[in-house]
Amino acid sequence: MDQQRHHLTPDRTSDSRPNRSATGITGLDTILGGGLTRDRLYLVEGTPGTGKTTFGLQFLLEGLAHGEAGLYITLSETAVELHAVAASHGWSLDGLSLYELIDDEDLNPDFQQSILHPSEVELGETVKSVMARVDELKPVRVIFDSLSEMRLLAHNPLRYRRQILALKRFFSTRKCTVLMLDDRTAEVGDLQLHSIAHGVISLEQLAQDFGTERRRLRVIKMRGISFTGGYHDFVLETGGMRVFPRLIAAEHFSEFEDGLSSTGVPALDTLMGGGLARGTNTLLSGPSGAGKTTTALRCTLAALQRGERAAYYLFDEGRGTLRSRALSLGMDISQYIEDGSLTLHQINPAEMSPGEFAATIRRAVENEGRTFAVIDSLNAYLQAMPGEKYLLLQMHELLTYLSQQGVTTLLVLGQHGLVGEIRSDVDLSYLSDSILMFRFFEAHGDIATAISVVKSRTNHHMRTIHEFRLSPRSGLQVGEALQDFEGIMSGLPTYRGKTPVLKHDAS
Repeated sequence: MDQQRHHLTPDRTSDSRPNRSATGITGLDTILGGGLTRDRLYLVEGTPGTGKTTFGLQFLLEGLAHGEAGLYITLSETAVELHAVAASHGWSLDGLSLYELIDDEDLNPDFQQSILHPSEVELGETVKSVMARVDELKPVRVIFDSLSEMRLLAHNPLRYRRQILALKRFFSTRKCTVLMLDDRTAEVGDLQLHSIAHGVISLEQLAQDFGTERRRLRVIKMRGISFTGGYHDFVLETGGMRVFPRLIAAEHFSEFEDGLSSTGVPALDTLMGGGLARGTNTLLSGPSGAGKTTTALRCTLAALQRGERAAYYLFDEGRGTLRSRALSLGMDISQYIEDGSLTLHQINPAEMSPGEFAATIRRAVENEGRTFAVIDSLNAYLQAMPGEKYLLLQMHELLTYLSQQGVTTLLVLGQHGLVGEIRSDVDLSYLSDSILMFRFFEAHGDIATAISVVKSRTNHHMRTIHEFRLSPRSGLQVGEALQDFEGIMSGLPTYRGKTPVLKHDAS
């Protein structure tokens, strides 16, 4: 059941209620295909700090917004603590019932609590009080927090399993949708709760060597419904939990017109075989200072002048620096920022997870109508990933998604070294539709830059190497083919002719 999403129809229960309970957690209902099946018992597990309490409160508040009574049964936190958690998110718990189940005597190890007699007739006072409160309040949604205290009271695995089974049967007869929270204090490999629960959602918190911790969740099991498997990043912020469903490009496709768009530099258009093809991505690869960002800016400005809406994702420099750089090269982007045609997103890879970044791009494309996107640069984006393998998988889905949406994408990749051997942190050449290569070389005592198109899946591009120079008047210039140079791509060329080089534009 954990494959890609199947189309679901909204079933209804016999009492005409929708058969799904929305969780109220942004993104999670999308993963679950509409929410949790009603009147079932679910397990939400995670170590302390992963957001289980926030998850539970958000679930109850969503029900309250739809007129469903909610009950929070707590064995581990006090009502005062729960109100404090809610206040930190700007929530009020008015309208919800909070029931503190355990007192000091109950947690005394010398106090023998018999939850369920083998005859299943005589129940302990703890479960009796739960049942009495449920019968009194008749809640539709219930949170049971947490199961670690139940283990303490049960004293042995057999009695513990019977406790959970008894509660499961009881809640099912009262038409309650129940979330049981567990902090994973059970022995490693203990899957008793997994077998009993109708569904299991696992929350994780991963510490980073630098930057904020990363949180992710996985739907381990969900009977009777299809869901999106795998790990999904999420954040805890003021206002609650926000989940970013794992991007599956195959689920997103839009019709768009094919065609070529100008880069804003006729000579560069010629070099690329006509310009940038819609729905493709172009990799700008070369050493630092070669002009990759300036080229991306020139292409972005051309798109804006055509009336497109663009999004620029900055990893390496600030918004102010980029705007100053553009202005100094005769490319004023201020008016497009002011009218909303261009958005500059300052991305901190130490604080933003890859899932959140993908969600940011989806929002720009689907909600804001952006048809041109720049990611500058992939080097910093790489640092946000746990490994190169995952970067390639993530980028494959993201680039495929952008392509299917008809978005023209530019990717900037900085390479190590100035001349001689030049290398990259990661090889994304096979994912790219087109590749623009930048190289430094020496000519007449001057450090010059060469540009060439080494790959294009859509255009019949030129395979010659041309001089490239930044210009304060036009942004950039592309010169004639450097036919009399050899070894430019290696960074150690030799000159064997009279090919003219571009002159500095001092205007």
